[in-house]
Amino acid sequence: MISVSEARAKVLKEIKPVSTEQVSIDQAHGRVLCEDIVARRTQPPADLSAMDGYAVQASDVKEVPVFLKVVGESAAGGSYDGPVQNGECVRIFTGAPLPDGTDAIVIQEDTKPGRQEDDTQDGWVTILETVTSGTYVRPAGLDFREGDSGISKNRRLTPRDIGFMAAMNVPWAKVRRRPRIALLSTGDELVRPGEPVGPNQIISSNSLLVAAIVEQMGCEAIDLGIAQDNEQSLRQMAAGARSADMLVTLGGASVGDHDLVQSVLGKEGLAVDFWRIAMRPGKPLMFGDLNGTPMLGMPGNPVSSMICSYLFLIPAIDALNGLPPRELAIERAVISHDFGKNDQREDYLRAKVVGTENGLPLVELFPKQDSSMLSPLSAADCLVRRMPFAEPISKGSEVDYIALSHPYPQV
Repeated sequence: MISVSEARAKVLKEIKPVSTEQVSIDQAHGRVLCEDIVARRTQPPADLSAMDGYAVQASDVKEVPVFLKVVGESAAGGSYDGPVQNGECVRIFTGAPLPDGTDAIVIQEDTKPGRQEDDTQDGWVTILETVTSGTYVRPAGLDFREGDSGISKNRRLTPRDIGFMAAMNVPWAKVRRRPRIALLSTGDELVRPGEPVGPNQIISSNSLLVAAIVEQMGCEAIDLGIAQDNEQSLRQMAAGARSADMLVTLGGASVGDHDLVQSVLGKEGLAVDFWRIAMRPGKPLMFGDLNGTPMLGMPGNPVSSMICSYLFLIPAIDALNGLPPRELAIERAVISHDFGKNDQREDYLRAKVVGTENGLPLVELFPKQDSSMLSPLSAADCLVRRMPFAEPISKGSEVDYIALSHPYPQV
């Protein structure tokens, strides 16, 4: 058996980034950017009002109250194009450009219609508060200017990035194409959810779990189906992975008479890099190359597949996208009970957060850690990691903790 860290390094060494493509920005969310984005316009393009009110010359309102003649109106999408003289102002709305000759905004709450001295309403406004030059003005280029660097390449585009690109008038982006991950389940005992279930069969949950992880990572999950435990079925169904960027098999990676993945695919060109890892669950993980396509052979139990996905598949997808492969976010927690020593395998144990102690999460391990059990997996808040040959620990000791709500560092 090899260690988790050694297995991860071997997987990542063999992964090459997928090709790029040009897409419209409405298709770019979640994709990995492969070019620096530069602003194609200045934002805002002119001095704009940040509030509804009146555009004035600040020198006209040094003393208040003061009466100004309203000579026009400027609204977003339009403008007042004439000059504004001393003693004049323009009714203005949020987002509208400042007219020539004005340099500040008096918000409408600080004004009163008409002239107080003669109660004239039409064409006049009384200014009740002073302002200085630049008050409530968004100057041209406040956000960015044409030619400014906007977004650097080699990052996964967020909704914020899409909005930023749109504001920069960038309609297209060069991104990594979506990696295509082929998923092949194996086993006569498996049937799809909703299908008739024989007396010796179980529901295939593994492929759906891993497909959800793959799609959450912005990839295309290709379900090749369930191969029966015979050479012909496995060979035929594995052929569907020829157009994929990676093949993930689920089950059949162990040493039983019906675990055929290694032997059958070996005849089809599979070169195995490693098989068996010093971890629990997930020991029979396999990795190799099937005629130029990286192949990750996962154990058949769903808990094993999820944890192997976290440790190996998700970093491999990062590598396919040309990104630095992420590491699990290992935090510290306090265990609520005594726990025995560990053997030579790295353990990932399902647990529940039951409170806090000394400012850290207080975690309780589920009493049954069988890797076939999905109910504890669904109920778990976290995984507790124990390194090989870890000594016994007592209640109140600190342990490594991985929150399932955010198993990787937040970005």
